[in-house]
Amino acid sequence: MRQPGPIVLSSWLLGSGSLAAAKKNLIIDTDLFSDVDDAGALLLAATSPQVNLLAVNVNYPSTYSALAASAILAHYGHSDVPIGLRRPATNETFLDQFTYELGEYASKVAYHWSGGTLPWGHAEDAWDPVQLYRKTLAAAPNSSVTIASIGFLDNLSALLNSSADSISPLTGPELIAAKVAELVVMGGEYPSGREWNFFGEGSVASAHVVNNWQGRVIYSGSELGGDVLSGGKLMAEGPFNDPVRAGYIYYTYNNSRSSWDPLTLLYAINGLGELFEYGNQLGHNSVAADGSNAWVYDESIRGQHWLKLKVSNEAASEELDRLYLRGAWAAASRGPHPKAKRRGPAHGEL
Repeated sequence: MRQPGPIVLSSWLLGSGSLAAAKKNLIIDTDLFSDVDDAGALLLAATSPQVNLLAVNVNYPSTYSALAASAILAHYGHSDVPIGLRRPATNETFLDQFTYELGEYASKVAYHWSGGTLPWGHAEDAWDPVQLYRKTLAAAPNSSVTIASIGFLDNLSALLNSSADSISPLTGPELIAAKVAELVVMGGEYPSGREWNFFGEGSVASAHVVNNWQGRVIYSGSELGGDVLSGGKLMAEGPFNDPVRAGYIYYTYNNSRSSWDPLTLLYAINGLGELFEYGNQLGHNSVAADGSNAWVYDESIRGQHWLKLKVSNEAASEELDRLYLRGAWAAASRGPHPKAKRRGPAHGEL
């Protein structure tokens, strides 16, 4: 498996002068596969002027997931961002066997918007997720990186289990303690419940990460974004050649979608801002063997919180739709990125 060299990594981290230094260093860990809100989250991160996007790890092992992430990033001008893919990889595509209402989008976006570090047919070139985490964190300044987890926790569990190697003399927990300022997790229900990201791929990795992560952690539960519907305006008013717009159409057939992952990314980028507040002041999250979670009151722990909306669901939806359109049209006005290649006919009919 081909791995990018260290010169490429250092170029992302160095950025360009003080402007890059002021941005938030962000790694996204996504299960871009069975829901299109991951694509909306990538749009927000890739078009935010506040973000220095260091890497994207994919925690669902479909090659189309990694290729779609690369295509989306390339369209928005991030063709050099490295992408990791959980192994063993498959060529699985999504089929909605619950409601039969939702469509598959990852392979279509990956093919028609092929580009970036993983163009169509090159999923095998994806990084090993642990190596990508370790390489990116080791090169970053201390306490400078935010990790946004919007899917399963297998990659983060593997990072916690990693040992010192040629990349860094630090173990996984030591590297996290030195480099990570905040982990933001879309998963669970609060103050207690059972949610897909914690049990869908097995709960062992979820329990390992949630119950053992040392440092600041913010949780975005299923109740936060379930009734915040977004994407409708992007489909109706966005550029015809936008891959995330197309993804929403392929997946929802022109219906707005719940916004679990986009809201999580908004917090990861901007903090509480005007949209969020903490649902607790003290305590920590705990995940059981079945993937259920419960908040444990503990006066000695102040660095873990779960999020609540400070505004109405409608106001949060409007803000997401505004940001989607702003980012999509900004990319369209710049024209296609040199490393982003469209295939097939134009999608003006979508």
